[in-house]
Amino acid sequence: MSMKVTTREIAVFGMLGAVMYASKFLMEVAPNIHLLGMFTIAFTVVYRKKALYPIYVYVLLNGVFSGFSSWWVPYLYLWTVLWGIVMLLPRNMPKKAQPIVYMAVCAGHGFLFGTLYAPAQALLYGLNLEGMAAWILAGLPWDFVHGVSNFFCGALIMPLVTLLRAAERNQ
Repeated sequence: MSMKVTTREIAVFGMLGAVMYASKFLMEVAPNIHLLGMFTIAFTVVYRKKALYPIYVYVLLNGVFSGFSSWWVPYLYLWTVLWGIVMLLPRNMPKKAQPIVYMAVCAGHGFLFGTLYAPAQALLYGLNLEGMAAWILAGLPWDFVHGVSNFFCGALIMPLVTLLRAAERNQ
């Protein structure tokens, strides 16, 4: 599959990235509870390599509206890690296994979010290994909330995949 995009895909991917951002913005009242993992996985299942386009539209919108600050730097790779994991999963996975596998991957990304975020923080703020470990430990309660909520939000992955595939067939 080529990474070249059509005019239609530019519009669709722009809108999907904007939907990711809007969902995050609307759910900010509940810290670490959001649909971003669900969107990232569903887009990856449907669009494969091209899922990076809406993902990075989302990342760019975060920087534009919330500032290109040190908190934003890890976003340059955090969602790509989740995308990469999903890309490594077998495409011909049994239909009955798909929901639970995708929910588990979504949850795992949430549980590991702080750990994945930590290397950038260590580099940006000059933390040594002990400082980085302390940073990770301090965030574990939030990572727990993140992982559990990602698991339940992950229940929406396959319905969204079905909807996106139907929309792609009917274009």
